[in-house]
Amino acid sequence: MSKILIADDDVDIVELISESLEDEGFECIKINDSRMIYSVVNEQPDIELIILDIMMPYLNGIEVCREIRPLTEAPIIFLTAKSRDIDKIVGLEIGADDYMVKPFSTDELVARVKAHIRREKRKIKRENELIELQKESKDFINPWRLFGVYQLNPLTFEVIKEVEKLDLSTKEFQLLNFLYENENLVLTRQQIYEGVWGYSDYGDISTVTVHIKNLRTKLADEGKHIITVWGVGYKFVK
Repeated sequence: MSKILIADDDVDIVELISESLEDEGFECIKINDSRMIYSVVNEQPDIELIILDIMMPYLNGIEVCREIRPLTEAPIIFLTAKSRDIDKIVGLEIGADDYMVKPFSTDELVARVKAHIRREKRKIKRENELIELQKESKDFINPWRLFGVYQLNPLTFEVIKEVEKLDLSTKEFQLLNFLYENENLVLTRQQIYEGVWGYSDYGDISTVTVHIKNLRTKLADEGKHIITVWGVGYKFVK
């Protein structure tokens, strides 16, 4: 049973979300005071996903995200009452994986939660398989992929430059790896959204644009490998 943390100062929203998720078999931790979130995440490393409202008293969601991101790689979905692009960009830049604008459909939220957790489970499975392969095979194939000054490892979700690890969120890594695996192919934002976020019926594909921007910024000079094809989408070239 996957454990989900739901944090919002609105008790009714927390109850509504938790009921929808519990009906799908999830275990929910409900928090209405943002000051409690850090200690809960620190004490419960088995939390698999976090739903976090941005506009909370004491500590807002952005501040909380900055605090807890070093503690957990669990996907973070922001809830926001604001729809301006700047709010989305700030949230995603500090380590959130997704966002939903209030009011939202609980069916949509549940769909996103399931998609994120499926991807996280596949990530963990790949990491475990890598460990077993390293133990059992002398002919283990090096998984590292080279582009520019960086090396990318799709099994461990790492991107390194020499010995320095690039600080990417899970979604940023998945986006980079997806583009790499489709090298030289022009991909629409919808194709990228479905390939990385794992669902097509829900959500805002402008999320792709925001993550591309953040990824290019973090890659610095190597951001040139991600090319915008105007009117179509993006492609990755070495």
